[in-house]
Amino acid sequence: MGPITGDAAFIGKEQLGFAKYAIRNLAAGKVKLIEGDTQLSRARAVTVARAFHANQEILAVVGPAGSQEVLAVAPTFTKAHRLPFISGSAIQGALTNGSIPSFFRVIPNDRAQPPTIARYIRRVLKAKAVLIVDDRTAYSRPLADGVQARLRAGGVRVTRKSVDQKLTDFSALVAGIGSGIDVVFVPWQIAANAQIFGRQLRQQGKKAIVFGSDAVDSGDFTLAGSYVSSFAPDVRGIRGNAAFVRGYGTTFVSNFGPPVYVATQAAIAAIRKACADGDATRAEVEKNLEATFIPGIVLGGNLRFTARGDRKGATFSIFKLGAAGKKTLVGST
Repeated sequence: MGPITGDAAFIGKEQLGFAKYAIRNLAAGKVKLIEGDTQLSRARAVTVARAFHANQEILAVVGPAGSQEVLAVAPTFTKAHRLPFISGSAIQGALTNGSIPSFFRVIPNDRAQPPTIARYIRRVLKAKAVLIVDDRTAYSRPLADGVQARLRAGGVRVTRKSVDQKLTDFSALVAGIGSGIDVVFVPWQIAANAQIFGRQLRQQGKKAIVFGSDAVDSGDFTLAGSYVSSFAPDVRGIRGNAAFVRGYGTTFVSNFGPPVYVATQAAIAAIRKACADGDATRAEVEKNLEATFIPGIVLGGNLRFTARGDRKGATFSIFKLGAAGKKTLVGST
């Protein structure tokens, strides 16, 4: 369940690719994958969720991708005959406050992201003045608020603006950015928009550093000299993953795919265990997910969930972009 088409298709296509890879690699033909295209839209996500919930053969859902989608589908997935769902990219902290009992995620929640970003901007980039531009979504605003509060607490001057997620011409926004701004933080969900913004910033001769949140971490954003935070490591740099990388068979465009491999892996393991008595149910699958222990996952470390569905021990990383979008790990927490 993800944005397989639309403005954020780079996310959904890569996530779908890794879900299929997990099914092919781990399910031995005994688990079927059904696709639901949300286009990163709350309304479409609800439509997909209702269809999935009504299909009693579906025992678990991998996705959706965005935090706003999780909030939208939660009433459907948590009603009678509730359906467990596991996201590989929805990071909003409130999703695991106990109100969505069948929700799990294999990446960190965004409580860790604002302090990681703010600390790096203040201590490493030595920024004195920062512009934060949110995209008015349930994903973007809390993240922008968190970074803003921490920067201001550290003595950094912060200016705040908002743009619509559908906007693709940022020339007016760029024109209003003064020469005193050191860093522009863009917690946006559409990485291609961040690329347009960064290009227009350079075209107007502005020197501010662009710093993107985890959703900007994709092949659609390649602005050299910029930074992105990431909820997942570059799995190609983790020892023991060479065969996994080769097995995928094509180029990665972001870090969005491997977490969905792990989410699908968890779903497969929970379904397989539920099937042991010959009568698998959603309730059994959810209970098995709560008890998940998968050692040596491709993201590094082991997979366990907290009582509220977060992955234990998950961390954020910071990458700097070089020529042709090449990423270098420069920080983590």
